[in-house]
Amino acid sequence: MNSKVVVIGSCNMDLSMYAPRLPKPGETIHGNKFVLGFGGKGANQCVAAAKLGAATCMLSKLGNDSFGKDFLAKLQEAGVNTDHVSFSNTSHTGMAQITVSDDGENQIVIAAGANEELSPSDVDAARGVVQAAAVVVCQLETPVETTVHALRLRQHCKGVTIVNAAPALANPDPRLLSLCDIFCVNEAEAGVMVGGEVTAENAHSAVLRLLDGGCGTAVITLGARGAVLASRADRRVVHVSAPRVTAVDTTGAGDMFVGALAYYLAYHPGLSLEETTRRACELAALSVLRPGTQSSFPARRDLSDRLFS
Repeated sequence: MNSKVVVIGSCNMDLSMYAPRLPKPGETIHGNKFVLGFGGKGANQCVAAAKLGAATCMLSKLGNDSFGKDFLAKLQEAGVNTDHVSFSNTSHTGMAQITVSDDGENQIVIAAGANEELSPSDVDAARGVVQAAAVVVCQLETPVETTVHALRLRQHCKGVTIVNAAPALANPDPRLLSLCDIFCVNEAEAGVMVGGEVTAENAHSAVLRLLDGGCGTAVITLGARGAVLASRADRRVVHVSAPRVTAVDTTGAGDMFVGALAYYLAYHPGLSLEETTRRACELAALSVLRPGTQSSFPARRDLSDRLFS
């Protein structure tokens, strides 16, 4: 079966600590629980799309260690095509140290490891899969040159490319914007990129600044406030609301949004981007109701049919 959604990006083991609150600088506090999980923005987005029913393929690099072997098995268990997941003999599997507070907020530190070795030659080895996909998704937890190379391969192909510019770069390579179809960031990342704090109140102007930077369509997610979007073809900024929920753990909500966006673009291309974004916001809101990252993502069998009509 052809992979309709191809994700080029990171795989990280998540070492998650749950505590009453986030620690202050230099402070040690007692936590309530430790969970070892599977994450990384690339893998999260790929698994999110797969759990919604997408035929997915992951293009990534793992360390040749026990974490890497466990991660490969986890991707395969989720139904992800891992033909283009390779192993490094010189770097460890990517690691993420996560602290989650009782109110659902989080802090994350990442050691990229093997993710930094994902190269343009790895993309070339998967050229046929990348060019045939309906949707290709990239982030910034792997080398920028690798992402740019993948976007160039897609320039004259049918379908959609999404760049989730996370973690944010203060002075991003302009090719990241100009070569992609949809440029997606959260409000904090948008603030880094446009050089000022972005809030729900001023996100409209930030979206337009991203369009001026060269992208075809810009989407800024606003957490509980939903998302705003606009395109060069229609610079009217649209605000999409998100359902009101009480968050248990917000880790991975942005990745659920991007994975859902990729799913809908691949399998429901007739939907407007506004409706696609609304559904992605709803699914992201559902993901914060459960602890964990990939384990919190909703599966199609547990969702209303109206989300797939």
